[in-house]
Amino acid sequence: MMLAATDVVAAYPGGDAVLTGAHVAIRDGARLALLGANGSGKTTLLRCLSGAHRPSAGTVLRDGIALRHDRAGLHRHRRHVQLVLQDPDDQLFSADVTQDVAFGPLNLGLDEATVRARVAEALELLGAAHLADRATHQLSYGERKRVSVAGAMAMQPDVLLLDEPTAGLDPAGVAEMRVALERLSALGTALVVATHDVAFALEWADEAAVVCHGRVDQGPVTAVLSDAALLADAHLAAPWPLALASGLGWTALPRNLAEVLALLTSGRTTG
Repeated sequence: MMLAATDVVAAYPGGDAVLTGAHVAIRDGARLALLGANGSGKTTLLRCLSGAHRPSAGTVLRDGIALRHDRAGLHRHRRHVQLVLQDPDDQLFSADVTQDVAFGPLNLGLDEATVRARVAEALELLGAAHLADRATHQLSYGERKRVSVAGAMAMQPDVLLLDEPTAGLDPAGVAEMRVALERLSALGTALVVATHDVAFALEWADEAAVVCHGRVDQGPVTAVLSDAALLADAHLAAPWPLALASGLGWTALPRNLAEVLALLTSGRTTG
């Protein structure tokens, strides 16, 4: 596994443990949807994986090597693993877009030409090249979301952790973010996306991980999201394609509208 958490226990000062022995494994090039109710620990798990939150017990491993939470260890880790927060205003702080996206690569000590190339490539990947000279305070919410992802991608990480990247976006913004995720995945970047959108998770992800009662259940996305008992325990609704298949007694497990229509057209609803 490229990145993993084993037996992770995590809490915040003055509170009970949010994670109580969580396991999750992220393979090379993964598309993993991280699901759970509000307050279940999704963001805490992402923060542990990124090194932003130190677990009180358990281990975070990258390529089988335990993360060290000293300055050098965190610096090495963040060259490979980047976290994008849910609220872009928690991440954007420079005067303009180019300065903001360039911040991480500059801190790596890269030369100016390399930094410029990384910034241009990251903005192009996110469909935000036209924003390069824009002041960050003039960006729309959706534009700020994409620029915050571009800043993480300019670090060229192996694993990108995204906390609710489509939250607060209108349908056009969601579509733009999904296009960006497809581009990032095509590069071979492992993507972990925390989301409440189970239909998106079913269609987009290869694997799903459900955070519930401080622990994580992980597996193939269709298997996890067709587990009625797990979803009920986690206070999640079944995605509509699987709910439809269950209601009609299908054994086939469609992942999106196109697959539902194909099954209906062909009559192949039993396998």
